[in-house]
Amino acid sequence: MAIEALNHRAASDSASPALVERAQSGDARAFELLIEARFWRLNRLALSITTNEADARDALQEACLHAWRELPGLRDPARFDAWLWRIAVNSCRTVMRGRRRVSIHEITIEDDPSIEPGGSGRAMGDSLSESDVIQRAFQRLHPDKRAILILHHVEEREVGDIADLLGIPVGTAKWRLFAARRALERALKVERR
Repeated sequence: MAIEALNHRAASDSASPALVERAQSGDARAFELLIEARFWRLNRLALSITTNEADARDALQEACLHAWRELPGLRDPARFDAWLWRIAVNSCRTVMRGRRRVSIHEITIEDDPSIEPGGSGRAMGDSLSESDVIQRAFQRLHPDKRAILILHHVEEREVGDIADLLGIPVGTAKWRLFAARRALERALKVERR
């Protein structure tokens, strides 16, 4: 958690309005510094929403290009983080809409020499099985539901911050978070059958 706090603090420090204003005036290095300070968290968000690395890379690339093109129009440099996160979430949504659903799951536990039949490998297999169930349930969710769950439970953002990032009222953010949790519970029930 300490590393996450340092990353968050570094991202906040690097979002000084002066650095954002330099980037707005066309300073590519300033924009690069802004993105570099946030890249790890943006990548984690994109990967969580899209559920695969290729789509996450595509979404982040599109988000960065969009942000660079639209940065001169950002009215309040102090709102850079909320603005950038909104662009990233929307880019993930766009990638998900255009993606063809092709999914290949191949797990061959029998081939793993560290797992002995009937031995301690059973507990490991159960753990892998539950992890797979959770992953499949999460993939069943709409990207908007994934996004709000990731922002709240993985990024540990407050509901007010999420509302700000998504450009929605706080009450709407609370309702969407509630609905996303319920949808995940239903998806888990389906996957565990």
